Amino acid sequence: MPETLIDLLAALVRIDSTNPALVPDGAGESRIAQFIVDWLAAQGIEAELEEAAPGRPSVIARVTGTGGGRSLMLNAHLDTVGTAGMSAPFEPIIRDGQLYGRGAYDMKAGLAACLLALLDARDAQLRGDVILTAVADEEHASLGMQRVLERVTADAAIVTEPTELGVSIAHKGFTWHEVTTHGHAAHGSRPDLGVDAIAHMGRVLGQLEVLGKNLTSREPHPLLGHASIHASLISGGQELSSYPERCMLLVERRTLPGETPEQITSEIDTLLAGLATDPHFHAEHRLTLVRDPFGIPEDAPIVQSLQQAAAQVLGRPPAVIGQSFWMDSAFLAAAGIPTVIFGPCGGGAHAAEEWVDLASVQQCRQVLTTTLRAFCA
Repeated sequence: MPETLIDLLAALVRIDSTNPALVPDGAGESRIAQFIVDWLAAQGIEAELEEAAPGRPSVIARVTGTGGGRSLMLNAHLDTVGTAGMSAPFEPIIRDGQLYGRGAYDMKAGLAACLLALLDARDAQLRGDVILTAVADEEHASLGMQRVLERVTADAAIVTEPTELGVSIAHKGFTWHEVTTHGHAAHGSRPDLGVDAIAHMGRVLGQLEVLGKNLTSREPHPLLGHASIHASLISGGQELSSYPERCMLLVERRTLPGETPEQITSEIDTLLAGLATDPHFHAEHRLTLVRDPFGIPEDAPIVQSLQQAAAQVLGRPPAVIGQSFWMDSAFLAAAGIPTVIFGPCGGGAHAAEEWVDLASVQQCRQVLTTTLRAFCA
């Protein structure tokens, strides 16, 4: 069994854990989850698998405290995106203090830091419990996090997604929308009979552009900036010589803390209602997915504990940041668990060349250990 941080991270990267919901025939999390269970067992820490769907396990492990202290959850995800464009994605290469390979940065480095911090908790004789949740499917539908939260809670949580050793206290959410315009099919030579659903969708696109500009004129979030909206996918029509009777547009709206799905749905409905003054215009709108934004006050106890620990380890106060992309931290916060995000430095998440700075992974482990010793004491 690997014992050093570098060996452990390399072992994790060697295991293909491509999310099968993203890539057909992706390996999934079964092998890496079992590796973690076996590795923890060899270290005297019991762990169990929690399956969210067939072949999609997460890992739950716990170092039980002596009693009377606060509990802290360390969280990372097991799955990775695909490997298109990568020549040897599961062969970790170390060069100039950086480890390369799929998942090295997003986020097996954070996972390795959590595992080693759990060993430190085992040896620290803390009063509070330290819990590890290594979850499946974060890169797609977060099935693992949602299932784990049915069984596990804590007084606080740290998600070890990459933050460049900054303390992240906010990230954007998103909503997905389906807009369909309806026309009337007719031969292409009969404009007197046809109603062009694609042309009508063009009006929708114009209004979405106006809405997008309006969002940039609103008060920005101090860490996240402005909300945004964009057209993602469009399809319509039935053949070249016919007026299209239907056009469908898929839209993504990136959201800020304080914005609600109801507000955003109403915004788009109002936009469509304005176009419906034309009696030939007919559109339908459906909200298809919501992932909430995340935010926690900087003076929350877990944030303060992490900031103090990071300052001690790094020799300087860490940057307090927000991040544009969505994470499982939103589910933890929605479950009533005060959550903060802290992870190592690197680059190439979801890209053809992915790497993590090894010194920062070691610092991340030290910050986690220093935090849990203070928070769970």
